[in-house]
Amino acid sequence: MAGIEHKQVDNDEAGMRLDRWFKVHYPGLGFGPLQKLLRSGQVRVDGGRAKSDTRLQPGQTVRIPPMDVDAKGVKAGPIAGRDLKHSPDGELLARMLLHEDDKVFVLNKPAGIAVQGGSGVTRHIDKMLEAWTSQKGEKPRLVHRLDRDTSGVLVIARTRGAAQKLTAAFRERDTKKTYWSVVKGVPKKREDKISTWLVKEQTPDGDRMRIARHGEDGADHAVSFYRVVEQAGQNFAWLEMEPYTGRTHQLRVHAAHIGHPILGDPKYFDADVNWSFPGGVQNRLHLHARHIDIPHPSGGRLRVTAPLPPHMVQTWNLFGFDQSAADGEDD
Repeated sequence: MAGIEHKQVDNDEAGMRLDRWFKVHYPGLGFGPLQKLLRSGQVRVDGGRAKSDTRLQPGQTVRIPPMDVDAKGVKAGPIAGRDLKHSPDGELLARMLLHEDDKVFVLNKPAGIAVQGGSGVTRHIDKMLEAWTSQKGEKPRLVHRLDRDTSGVLVIARTRGAAQKLTAAFRERDTKKTYWSVVKGVPKKREDKISTWLVKEQTPDGDRMRIARHGEDGADHAVSFYRVVEQAGQNFAWLEMEPYTGRTHQLRVHAAHIGHPILGDPKYFDADVNWSFPGGVQNRLHLHARHIDIPHPSGGRLRVTAPLPPHMVQTWNLFGFDQSAADGEDD
């Protein structure tokens, strides 16, 4: 339970009713509990008592008493599969929220939900963001992507101007994206650069990337870096990976290319018939967008780290990996 907070009303919240403002910022707080807080004077606007229909103005300060819901109404605990299917869009996004300011949202996307729509996709982040449309009618915008089965840091622009600057930063590679993965076996080189050409091909199981020849039609150059952080015997390794380019499935293809595919990868993990998944490790993709360092649209740098998803925490515990061994980038 948090202590007393004071939140300032944003410019795009001008004229918003106080109860609506609470619904946006604390969707987990019900109507009854809010009325009780208002009647008892625990919620105040610029130090004075307020009612649910009080109209807010930019720059005013709302006093938030200790409550059983966190900022944005975040429910405790990891997001389960049933939540991905059934939780309201605004509530689900709020539970993913890692960072927010007037220009940017940063989410910790769970594995299993697509960023954009496509064949067979019934729910995706881009559509869900309509729940966070501003008072001016501006819907937050995607500025980069993560694979459906990849979890972790996803940056969202709140305004058109912010989207332009963030998109430019990704295009000009003025970003540092750090991923954590667990791979089969241990690379001989403790750290290395992987440079190949990749081309997309159609398969019965959907699009798949493959290593291509230089100059092959449709092929794009892809460069990744990795280092071995820790290993579990000679059977598994925890890699910290950085994509210099941003090609589809790039890290997954590159890991397989060097002979160490990422655990649980449904497209690129191949093993001999006698190989089986170790007990206690879930057969789910072990690839997580751990950290991002990107220019903030308002100046300076935005640095955000996303906690590991439950299936990867389970693997870290089983193999005895120490998360602090690679967290120098979180400073």
